[in-house]
Amino acid sequence: MSYRKVYADQADIDTPLVRELVAAQFPQWAALPLEPIDSGGLVNAIFRLGSDLSVRLPLRPSINGIVHREQAKLATLAPFLPVTIPSVEAIGTPTDAYPGEWSVHGWLAGTHPSPDALVDPRGLATDLAAFIQAFRQIDLPDRPPAYLGERRTRSPMVSMDSPTRDAIHELDGLIDTRAALASWEESLAAPYDGREVWVHSDLTPSNLLVSAAGRLTAVLDFETCGVGDPACDLFPVWYLLPPTVHNDFRATLNVDDATWLRGRGRVLSQALIVLQHFNDTNPALANYAQHAVDKVLTTSQACSS
Repeated sequence: MSYRKVYADQADIDTPLVRELVAAQFPQWAALPLEPIDSGGLVNAIFRLGSDLSVRLPLRPSINGIVHREQAKLATLAPFLPVTIPSVEAIGTPTDAYPGEWSVHGWLAGTHPSPDALVDPRGLATDLAAFIQAFRQIDLPDRPPAYLGERRTRSPMVSMDSPTRDAIHELDGLIDTRAALASWEESLAAPYDGREVWVHSDLTPSNLLVSAAGRLTAVLDFETCGVGDPACDLFPVWYLLPPTVHNDFRATLNVDDATWLRGRGRVLSQALIVLQHFNDTNPALANYAQHAVDKVLTTSQACSS
């Protein structure tokens, strides 16, 4: 299997390449079974190595220290969090065949939750709220900003306005563009007092793992975590959780009306842009995004009626 092309400058990554890299740089794992995992992600190609490890190769190879920074970040955050997060077991070096750093992680058990098949929605909401609360309480001297490209102002969502409107325009015929624009403008107008906390900032179903009983077992992908608007971690409300648990989830996290609106807008913006760019090339991701857009527009219309 070769990973589907998502970007024009994406590396050619397949099982023989990964086997070659592992054998050359980590011979102690060379004999372990290796299989590709179709994660639907936009950042890494993932392969399972034996029963206890995984290999991650950025789709766009880089040698600028991203993997080493990730290793340090994960090791620093892990003691503060109530569920398992990834651990970097080894870092591979660039080669002619793959000109970037790559990593070997511990394998994390569980499955990605589906909004249409939650076994224990209330329990999962409780677990997610506990994770977010624990993240908010982290106090470390290094405070990298979440979403490095976002301007840190009293209205940080302004930087999202132009791409969101572009996506709405291009999705005409696929979504209710009038409702999407009205919802986005309501969220964009929500005030922000500038308070910042540690946030994961991408708590979508593809970054969560749950047990057979439906409880949260692990959280993945800390690439964009850092300090930012608390609204950044309300993604599960519209990506995953049913309306029956929204009030309890909101109350546990003490979310005021403005933060709720900003969270809804952030979800809408991200999901629209995913649909705009990946509706035809990444069906798993597009399905999650379509669900989130539908959920946002349904709740927006209910609030305005």
